Amino acid sequence: MIYLNRTLGVFSLLIFTFLLLACDEDKNGMLGPLAPQTQTDTIRFASYNVSMFGDSEGDVINRLQSATAHTNYLRVGAIIQNTRPDVLVLMELDFDAQGEALKLLKEQLLEISYSESDTIQFRYAYQIESNTGVISEVDLDGNGGVSLPNDAFGFGQFPGQYASAILSRFPIDVDNARSFRNFLWKDMPNAAKPLLADGTRYYSQEAWDVFRLSSKNHIDIPVLLPGGKTVHALISHPTPPVFDGAEDRNGRRNHDEIRLWKDYINNEAYLQDDAGLAGGLSSEESFIVFGDLNADPVDGDSYENAINQLLNDTRIHQEVSNGSLIPSSNGGAEHNQQSGNTGDPANDTAFFGLRIDYVLPSADLNPIASGVYWPSSTETNFELTEDGAASDHLMVWLDISITY
Repeated sequence: MIYLNRTLGVFSLLIFTFLLLACDEDKNGMLGPLAPQTQTDTIRFASYNVSMFGDSEGDVINRLQSATAHTNYLRVGAIIQNTRPDVLVLMELDFDAQGEALKLLKEQLLEISYSESDTIQFRYAYQIESNTGVISEVDLDGNGGVSLPNDAFGFGQFPGQYASAILSRFPIDVDNARSFRNFLWKDMPNAAKPLLADGTRYYSQEAWDVFRLSSKNHIDIPVLLPGGKTVHALISHPTPPVFDGAEDRNGRRNHDEIRLWKDYINNEAYLQDDAGLAGGLSSEESFIVFGDLNADPVDGDSYENAINQLLNDTRIHQEVSNGSLIPSSNGGAEHNQQSGNTGDPANDTAFFGLRIDYVLPSADLNPIASGVYWPSSTETNFELTEDGAASDHLMVWLDISITY
């Protein structure tokens, strides 16, 4: 009996201890359930125009098959390995339907170490279809014929030139992606359509009736983060606001390509995606706008400061767009300090002295750090970006704190 009593005593003590661990004391001294345990992760998102485009289909695939022969490609790989994003959007990577270019980029540049950097793996990858080089069958440029590149829906020598892609450590919900590649410019209310000096329209009625707004694509790809959190990756690469005339057709198109995202995050009813679904994002959805948007807030040739449509929108986190978390670098401050531009060169994301590459989170997210991968001449790995050694653009990254 003594042995039994001791056993029961130990058992009772264990039960009591378990109850203490499972409960905590509320304000009235009563025992109640413990608060659920939470976990916080820092997730790095990045956008990078890698300038991996060729003059004809297959050029980039051929180069990536012998990646060690292309120093600029190796430097792109080292930059990605050094920065170690969890979600990475790539600009100017030629599209191929089999995804071979993106597969080779991963295998030949990211999963092999050519320097002191550790390899990096992305389990999920997706190449994004593009309007570039897709012939419209209409004389868009008014020269009397129909030919590439000027009569394509987006400037390009072949279908998919200058396309985009996404790499991610986390699942990407491609089945629920929304593409606006076929959205017509004329269907945007109060579109900034190009006009001639006499006030008549620049494009013929035949051209305007088929003219797609997106020069590459506008696509919303949901990324499924830990703890059930979904962040919508809004990816685009608007046309540069140059290479045109007094009608400013490219500047106006760039403006409205940026406006599409502004209207999308504000759930404007006129929008209709390629599957026929109307509207944009609800106010409860989290998102990040990625891309080389070819627009600087104060410098360059943008039409009506196009990027400020997004930067000043209250749905965008203002510390990242206009505040203390604007991505910056010492290399930009050093390289572009003599550019004569108004903007702070530390915020530049391209060698030609402009802030045009963005990772812009929704206001409900919690950004904690940001940067442009551009070392100064006295910093480690300066040679990776020196004089555009990898690309004429720099990687922009942003750290988000996620609690779940």
